[in-house]
Amino acid sequence: MARPRMVLECQCNCFRPCIAGPAFEHRALALLTKHMSMSLTRVGGSHDGGVDLIGWWWISSAQKLRVLAQCKAEKRRVGPAYLRELEGVVYRHAASVPSAPSTPNGSPPSPPPVALLVSESAFTRNCLLAAYASPLPFLLVHLPPNASLTAGDNDDDGSSSSSHNGGDSAAGALGAIFGNPALVSARGLLGGHLEFRWERGSGDDHPGLWWRGRPLPSWTPDGEPQSDAAAVLDRR
Repeated sequence: MARPRMVLECQCNCFRPCIAGPAFEHRALALLTKHMSMSLTRVGGSHDGGVDLIGWWWISSAQKLRVLAQCKAEKRRVGPAYLRELEGVVYRHAASVPSAPSTPNGSPPSPPPVALLVSESAFTRNCLLAAYASPLPFLLVHLPPNASLTAGDNDDDGSSSSSHNGGDSAAGALGAIFGNPALVSARGLLGGHLEFRWERGSGDDHPGLWWRGRPLPSWTPDGEPQSDAAAVLDRR
């Protein structure tokens, strides 16, 4: 079996003063819904328990994964401290959820939630290495500022990746997608079946999901995430 690609990166290295946090969270939510089959709700507020977005990642109509996300709209590159912070959030969330009762037929336990870190600035090499080593399934998404609102800048991040030229317009191109081995490897949560590939269209280059070598259309059911934010706040 071919080894799944864990990093997908474009060459849009642009920086500007930070977008207001809530605005970036809404932008991230819209893009993840459109291109990544995620059905998420914004939590927000001072009592969000460290969770900005919560919901589901729909691999198919019959398979979904819980997602806990943090969004970072900062000018500096995101280092490993933010990743460790999100690890703590996921562990606390898992501890607060009642354990499912055991079943007589020996059904496997529910999979751990996917820790999703969305950043307006690039990730440092140490952040990627920390994610690579984490036992939690991690997905890191770099969402640069809108190219029309910023001037280009050079990035010496030094992380290993494959490069592409993004052409997404209104929402801004994704700078990079990184899935760690606990998520995308053959022994990971998705069994090595999911890949991220850049798909080129008429002025709309965007990442696509591929499952077992075939494109996976982005799809989410209507109304799925409505109760998630209240559930998080109730446990705080």
